Amino acid sequence: MNIILLGPPGAGKGTQARRLVEERGMVQLSTGDMLREARVSGTEMGKRVAAIMDAGELVTDEIVIGLIEERLRGDIGGGVIFDGFPRTLAQADALADLLERNGQSLDHVVAMEVNDDALVARITARSTCGNCGEVYNDITSPIPADGKCRNCGASDFRRRADDNEESLKTRLMEYYKKTSPLIGYYHAKGQLRWVPGLGEIDEVAASIKEMLDSA
Repeated sequence: MNIILLGPPGAGKGTQARRLVEERGMVQLSTGDMLREARVSGTEMGKRVAAIMDAGELVTDEIVIGLIEERLRGDIGGGVIFDGFPRTLAQADALADLLERNGQSLDHVVAMEVNDDALVARITARSTCGNCGEVYNDITSPIPADGKCRNCGASDFRRRADDNEESLKTRLMEYYKKTSPLIGYYHAKGQLRWVPGLGEIDEVAASIKEMLDSA
């Protein structure tokens, strides 16, 4: 099963992707992670990525698609979760062509429905483990009383510099301008599925599980 997790910054896509990896043996393909890994890989593609990023330029869709194609040729376990890609209609078309070329298909697009004001309130209270990336929230999922990550035991917790109200509203506006057309695109293809994105982590995970199991 191959799916896309779609939602604005801070909707919890990364957290839910990790749950699907653990529970279903799926492979999370995060474009940010892939670019960082490629940069230090020493491969020809990695050298191209490093040169572009070192020059402060944006990595092209062609390169991102190439990185995804490399991963699809490896072991993808119980399927792929596309996290952070596609972000535009052009990327969505390129992904469809890529999957068809590799004898694969896209099964579902899971859109995480959120309220912007509630999302801003949640993200400004967010922190992550500097070691494993586990996400915490001062209100809904606080750092354990012993000050150690529940996932890996580390004690290095960080907040993103841009997790403030002004920056978040700018990021949300950018998201809606570029990515919202994907909602109509995938709705027209009959692949779009909505789930509530602002509940407790377990509640959202249960909604996604029920949707994937019944679809």
